[in-house]
Amino acid sequence: MRYSVITFDLDGTMVDTADEIAEAANRTLAEFGVPRQDPALITGFIGHGARHMMMRLMAHVLLEQPERADTLRPDAVLARLDAHYGATAGLSAKPYPGCRDALRTLREHGVRVACLTNKEHRYATKVLRSCGLADLLDYVVGGDLLPQKKPDPAGLHHVLGVLGGQTHRAAHVGDSRTDVETARAAGAEAWAVPWGYNSGEPIQLAHPDRVFNSLPEIAELVVEANRAWGYAPALT
Repeated sequence: MRYSVITFDLDGTMVDTADEIAEAANRTLAEFGVPRQDPALITGFIGHGARHMMMRLMAHVLLEQPERADTLRPDAVLARLDAHYGATAGLSAKPYPGCRDALRTLREHGVRVACLTNKEHRYATKVLRSCGLADLLDYVVGGDLLPQKKPDPAGLHHVLGVLGGQTHRAAHVGDSRTDVETARAAGAEAWAVPWGYNSGEPIQLAHPDRVFNSLPEIAELVVEANRAWGYAPALT
């Protein structure tokens, strides 16, 4: 197999953002008189963008405290979430071990790399810049850049169109069932990492094509596979 494009999910794959997302959510709820929620609970709602996470968290709160329905109005809550996550995005985000080295190695060997995330684009780019990853990527697609989000394959197809890749020479790396489904729907290889969020479900249950124990392992496999084929796609 020869690889020319590798796309990576952001939250829970390249970067640990759970703490800052939970903090933004709890700051938002506090404005509406809601007690702080368990960060682990909030982490379980990550995967489809900050606004989707907040809607799930609100549903959880209202299930336990239905009397708050008059004050927890979605439009008002989401507006405040935008303000709070705009302030916290990137402040405590941490790249997973070896992330920078893996991206650098792939690009040094002529492989295009991109971030494909359901996180809103403005937040995604802020996190990537704060973590020193933005300059190591060829392209970024946030969850509101296109009409469709993962697991719809449109985002991955868009990346391949921009970077000049083909699905049979591409792989998407993620921490969730959504990422596996995205890769499969697009016709690319589905690769996974066992850390991350995935709503508490072991990623192996999503049946990815490969599970890697570190990000540098991904770069090593790609470089070796391309070398075996005598193939090194050139950057232009």
